[in-house]
Amino acid sequence: MRTSRAEEFKEFAAARASHLYRSACLLTSGDVHLAEDLVQETLSRMYVHWGRTRRIDNPAAYAQTVLVRIFLTHRRRRSATERPLAELPEATRADPDDPALRMTLLRALAQLAPKDRAVVVLRYWEDRSIEETASTLQVSPAAVRTRCVRALGRLRTQLGGSIAEFAAH
Repeated sequence: MRTSRAEEFKEFAAARASHLYRSACLLTSGDVHLAEDLVQETLSRMYVHWGRTRRIDNPAAYAQTVLVRIFLTHRRRRSATERPLAELPEATRADPDDPALRMTLLRALAQLAPKDRAVVVLRYWEDRSIEETASTLQVSPAAVRTRCVRALGRLRTQLGGSIAEFAAH
């Protein structure tokens, strides 16, 4: 890789790393260590293919797609059967304005199946269209719609009235 391409990649990684990390935290339901691993794996794969990114219209969206696919692959691996503790041993970086709401939402996201969580994060956090989400997850738009409806229904059931009491603050 020539120096100019290496510098371009460094700029890209510096600009996108925090966004990828936030998305990874949502996908992993607040597991910051796994989120860091996913971002590192995403950036390493992007680096390997960086010379070919000229053919990619939107490298940032492509990186986001790589992140989601790495997350889903990780969930399928046998080594991914470890389950996180109910309470994280370290402090989390929560929004100082409303940490209780953030933690409630992260716990609710953790209860969703990995593909449902990916759909919710892509559609509502990343604000992607149904078609973009379907392309990223390599499923049909109908499957995305179905997963959205079911995932949001599960979130409503899990959160019940508790979300209203946090939103009022």
